[in-house]
Amino acid sequence: MTIRAPAKPVGVRSSVGDHHLRQAVPKEPRETPETARLGRADATTMASMTDPDPRAAFAAMTKALITDFRANGGHVTSGPFAGRPVLLLTTKGAKSGQPRLAPLVYSRDGDGYVIVASKGGAPTHPAWYYNLLVHPHVTVEVGSETFEARARVTEGAERDRLFAERAAASPNFAEYQRRTARVIPVVVLERLETAVTR
Repeated sequence: MTIRAPAKPVGVRSSVGDHHLRQAVPKEPRETPETARLGRADATTMASMTDPDPRAAFAAMTKALITDFRANGGHVTSGPFAGRPVLLLTTKGAKSGQPRLAPLVYSRDGDGYVIVASKGGAPTHPAWYYNLLVHPHVTVEVGSETFEARARVTEGAERDRLFAERAAASPNFAEYQRRTARVIPVVVLERLETAVTR
């Protein structure tokens, strides 16, 4: 009887704003007398238990981005977001009510700050989007300012216009929409009070 080796796993993808990290896919483990006794499937399982967690790399990148942002007056000076318009959005967890911080690329529409819940074209919305649906009162850090805002999910022609503008400026957003069956939400953050300079 011929035993086929299991298919190699695909890469794991994670995102911050509109940027993606692709973790290297580990090679299947070399067969040893021990793995021969266990069988290839069990050997692969054993190896996966020691693989680096892509969430750890994602968390480390996010932490470094936030540190860079706050140390440089709201400007990102290194990494894939260097020079791009980034804000820090603090929401309340939809279930926990605990503060959740997310760095996001933004654009402007009048006085509003426009953010897009792309999640790289994933089939589900990002966590911050679910949070603001339940708790639309949010805190925004942009440049040297911090202010309270109301998150408003756009619809219809307004949503289409804002998404088209973002896709024109950053074509990868159009690709994100092609990847997913969901309509990617566009959110406008509307300032509620005078900003506090950090």
